[in-house]
Amino acid sequence: MNFNLPKNALMTVDDLPFKRVAKGKVRENFDLGDELLIVATDRISAFDVILPNGIPGKGVLLTQISLWWFNQARSIMPIHLPENHDERVRELLKDYPHLIERSMIVKKLKPMPIEAIMRGYLAGSGWKEYKSTGKLFEFDLPKGMRESEKLPEPLFTPTTKAAEGHDMPITNAECEKLLGSEIFSQIKTAAQKLYAMGAKKADECGLILADTKFEFGTDDSGKVYLIDEVLTPDSSRYWPKQGYEAGKPQPSFDKQYVRDWLETLDWNKQYPGPELPAEVIANTIKCYSTALETLMGK
Repeated sequence: MNFNLPKNALMTVDDLPFKRVAKGKVRENFDLGDELLIVATDRISAFDVILPNGIPGKGVLLTQISLWWFNQARSIMPIHLPENHDERVRELLKDYPHLIERSMIVKKLKPMPIEAIMRGYLAGSGWKEYKSTGKLFEFDLPKGMRESEKLPEPLFTPTTKAAEGHDMPITNAECEKLLGSEIFSQIKTAAQKLYAMGAKKADECGLILADTKFEFGTDDSGKVYLIDEVLTPDSSRYWPKQGYEAGKPQPSFDKQYVRDWLETLDWNKQYPGPELPAEVIANTIKCYSTALETLMGK
C-alpha cells in the first residue's frame, strides 16, 4: 500500500472553508450541514495528554485502516459512512489534496456516553486491576493468571467519561441503566461480533487482537450506528503472534510503544507532555505502518 505520508506532522487544520465544530485529541470535526467532515491530524496523546509534537502521517494511517475496517463491519451493523464515501471525499477536498487520505465524511449522529471495550487478553489496565484485586473489574478470573494471558472468553468492559475527562470503568449493569436495556443489548452484541471479526482477521494475518474499543451513536429515530474509528492502533492493542508468550509484556503495533517510552521518564503525566525524540517518532510510524500493511495486505 502506498499512502502519501507527509514529512512533517499535521498538528491542526486551519485552512478549510467549513466551520470547525469540535477538536478532539486527534480529530477535528467540520460542519457540512447534514453531515460532518472528520480530519485526523498527526497529534498523539498518552495518559490523556496531547504530546507537543506529533507522528507524521499517523492521521493518514489511522483513517485508512478505519475505512478498511468500516467496510468489513457493514455486514454486522450500520456504519456512519454515507454511500460513495471515497468519491465524495475526493470531490469535497479536491482543492486540499493533502487532507484527502486523512478525512472521512460521516452522518451526524448522537454519540453514546460510553466506550465499548472488548478484552480478549489480560493486558494494560486490565492486568493492573487483576494484580490488585484478582478480578478483571467486575469479572472473576481464574487464580494465577499471567500478564498477556488469553482470557477464558472475551469480556465486555465498558467505560464512561468522568467529569475530568478520564475514562472510568463501569459495570455492565451500570451501562445498561445508562443506555437502557434495548440499546445496551444491541451495542454489547455488536461489540462482541466486531471483536470476533477483528480477532479472526488479525489471526489470519499473524497478529493477536488483545483488546479494542468501539464507539456507537444513534440517529433521530434511535437507530444504532458504529462511529468514530474501528480497530486502529490508537483504539486497539495488536501483538505479533510469532514469539507470543504469556507471562510478560508483548511487543505492540500500536501507541503502547510511546506509553512505554514515557514511563521511563520522570513525568507526572500532566500537561504539558514531553517532546518525542526523532527515534521514538520513527519507531512509532513503523508500528502503525506495520499494523496497516499486515492487515490490509492480506
